Amino acid sequence: MATETAFIDVDHALRCKHRQSICGDVFLSHRIKEEGRILAVLSDGLGSGVKASVLANLTAAMALKFASTCTDPRAWARSIMDTLPICEVRKISYSTFTLIDLDESGALRFIEHGNPPLVLLRGTSEVELHRSLITLDRWKDRLIYHGRLQLAIGDRLLCFSDGVTQSGMGQRTMPLGWTREEAVACAQELIRADADISSRRLTAALMERALTNDSGCARDDTSCAVIHFRVPRQLLIMTGPPFAPQRDFELARAASTFPGKKIICGGTTATIIGRILRRPISVDLTQADTGMPPPARMEGIDLITEGALTLAHVAQLLATGVTVERLPNNPAGDIVRLMFGSDLIHFIVGTRINEAHQDPNTPQELDLRRNIVRRIVSLLEEKYLNTTSVRFL
Repeated sequence: MATETAFIDVDHALRCKHRQSICGDVFLSHRIKEEGRILAVLSDGLGSGVKASVLANLTAAMALKFASTCTDPRAWARSIMDTLPICEVRKISYSTFTLIDLDESGALRFIEHGNPPLVLLRGTSEVELHRSLITLDRWKDRLIYHGRLQLAIGDRLLCFSDGVTQSGMGQRTMPLGWTREEAVACAQELIRADADISSRRLTAALMERALTNDSGCARDDTSCAVIHFRVPRQLLIMTGPPFAPQRDFELARAASTFPGKKIICGGTTATIIGRILRRPISVDLTQADTGMPPPARMEGIDLITEGALTLAHVAQLLATGVTVERLPNNPAGDIVRLMFGSDLIHFIVGTRINEAHQDPNTPQELDLRRNIVRRIVSLLEEKYLNTTSVRFL
């Protein structure tokens, strides 16, 4: 979820206990677009396997439902506790949870029960989260904490199940397990090495370290999640010349002043921008044998490609659900790679008709530029949850 000033980057990593096919940890997130809120919950079911998975899923689903419809944290906690069963042998809840409610202004609310305490990192420094104990008359023996805080741009929230903090337990070097403190220190080290590390890469690295502690075989269901409240990464894609030539300067101004990465799709579009900005264009022949028109280069522009044909290939790649690792090394793959690294994706689409595309022998997939862009926008919003905008010139 993104605005012009803030983006909430949410990701997680899960791993089943060794020899189990179903994970007893669950992470769910839900965006309430009209309220500008992200709800996220990490739940750890007691034990492992199917039973733990069912209990964790039940808890996570209830937590999201209650949080989305009720504003009082005590009511959240009471509803969840009244529903959760208690283990007759161990006299503890059948699942633990960490529930996070964060809006695009940075207002944070959270509730914790049984999981390692939530972590707030501001840069590489841990900030202490002030918690209050929720006392419920019916469940006086259950420790439930809640808190509120205003996040700053750049803050990260980390939450884990005990599969992370107890990984490596019993080894000579970590008899009590990895511990929350060491897991936080690992995250701080990763952020120190790369201040812009994504939530996906950070959770993957923490998970890899936890598995290494257990010699590659998780001794318990293991999960971690990261929520990064940061400035959005923006991308501008310009394609097609403006309908009225007098608006060429408007297009060039957007290319020179946009505060993010920039792509030009189309030779005519690139020529217009290069002429007005007085920047030369050179063809990049290192990708001349990819089966697509080669890209070009211009100062201040991250990528220049051919127009409608390349965009049609971009739409095909997005429709197939291709991952970053499997993207082809050609101009269409380069565009999708930049899309995957962006939060807000803006399109400026020129509406002057290219006569070459009206030829009856033109391939069917080479649709009108506007229709191709609409298809790409639909895929980005519905399949990849990006925020987009389209402006026609």
